Amino acid sequence: MTDLQTRRRPAGAASPAGRSGAASVARPGPLLALVLGGQFMAVLDTAIVNVAVPTIRTDLHASGAALQFVVAGYTIAYAVLLITGARLGARYGYSRLFQSGLAAFTAASLACGIAPATGWLIAFRLLQGAGAALMVPQVMSLVQRTFTGQARIRALGLYSAVLAGGIAAGQVFGGVLVNADLFGFGWRPVFLVNVPIGVLLLAAGTRLLPRLPGDRDRGFDLPGLLVLAAALGLLVVPLVLGHELGRPGWGWAMLGASALLFALFAVVERRIARRGGQPLISGRVLGTAGLLPAVGALFMILLAFAGFMFSFALHQQSGLGSGALRAGLCSAPIAAGFGLASLYWQRLPRRLHGVLPQLGTGLLAVGYVLFGFLLRDGAEVGAGALLLSAVLGLLAGCAYAPLFAGALARVAPADAADASGTVATAVQLGQVVGIALVGSVFLGAVDAPASARGSGHALLLAAAVVGGAVVLAAGLATRAVAAGRREAAAAARPAVSEVPAVASAADSVATSAAAAAEVRSEVREERSAGG
Repeated sequence: MTDLQTRRRPAGAASPAGRSGAASVARPGPLLALVLGGQFMAVLDTAIVNVAVPTIRTDLHASGAALQFVVAGYTIAYAVLLITGARLGARYGYSRLFQSGLAAFTAASLACGIAPATGWLIAFRLLQGAGAALMVPQVMSLVQRTFTGQARIRALGLYSAVLAGGIAAGQVFGGVLVNADLFGFGWRPVFLVNVPIGVLLLAAGTRLLPRLPGDRDRGFDLPGLLVLAAALGLLVVPLVLGHELGRPGWGWAMLGASALLFALFAVVERRIARRGGQPLISGRVLGTAGLLPAVGALFMILLAFAGFMFSFALHQQSGLGSGALRAGLCSAPIAAGFGLASLYWQRLPRRLHGVLPQLGTGLLAVGYVLFGFLLRDGAEVGAGALLLSAVLGLLAGCAYAPLFAGALARVAPADAADASGTVATAVQLGQVVGIALVGSVFLGAVDAPASARGSGHALLLAAAVVGGAVVLAAGLATRAVAAGRREAAAAARPAVSEVPAVASAADSVATSAAAAAEVRSEVREERSAGG
């Protein structure tokens, strides 16, 4: 049995818990498989296109800059619109927005697969990213609204496993599909594979998704949405495209403008809150114990994880001469370790649960640097390196999953959408910044064409940067865990303080009973004397 309400309701009836509690769902397992299937497709498409770039260039006669937009356009639209998707889900209904985003993602995947020219492919990739941004925030919101207790923690563990698995699977599946050249379609099956899966999930969604009503009275905060979207766009575009374009001046200008817009966003949100409105990211959500340091730690862990995997794949393909498929398979152990740890960390002794984030990040920082030293001279990726990469994945999962579950477990169900959008955006930005930052460090330290030894030294430098990011994550994780403990202690204090009050009440009752007994005794004596 799961910790889930399972009583059936008539079709079309809204759950009474629609705004505050867990929704009633008759089939929680299939529902979780459905929403995580959509999440997996969205994560998969951040990486699956990378291995198809050479064939896209040949087939569509694309320029280098156009190819960068084909790869990065999806990520840009996805990262910029995630919080917007979360707020739309809260306003119009999580299930409705999940289905709408899934439909848009599936249709855009079909359009990408039949795109006749590079310009069309770039446009459809942007639409694909927008569809993912509508769909993905609803996954965590639906988990928050339908699962409780240990069932919610297990569901969030599966979410983390899908996140890690999708990154590695994108490289493997992309290599398999391109090498297979199905029906002579070349790179097109990389996108078309989403279509039958998307149609299947859409059909399942009509039967499985709970009917959670949206809150139409909730403010939309259009000024906040516009400012935040612009700030994120100005941040992500130069990070994603800057290295390939030689770090042009306009990229630095965009980064500076993004900092100013983030500051403006904070001002706009405070002003809306003072006027009694509903800001895009509410202070109540940000005030949840330990949420901000936990989000910062998650950002750093994903920055390190995605940056390391990207650099490792570059080292294998550019330095060691491995094919895309082999590079993807060599990345599988770290992704598998991350997923397994996300699923099973709760089976570790309970006394370790409170220190897993700090312990995991501390060992992970050392492990990344050790991996870089192991391959620094251009050695082939052997069994020892693969085993160490699996351990790195386990450590990353043991640090990430408890932080992820703890941060969201303390958020009220009514705030699930805002928390989901905030966490999902931080995780996605962590991957974008990790690939851009660590990838730039790697590419800047090696000359093309790269020798195995030169590529190995570049990998060591990238591993050192990744290790530093994880050290920052360790500090933030310590703060998040400490805040959670303080909240738990504060919640326990009223129960403890009630004990003296109960004892005092018992003493009063006993005193009153004794006084009443004395009065009865005196009355009896007076009656006897009078008799």
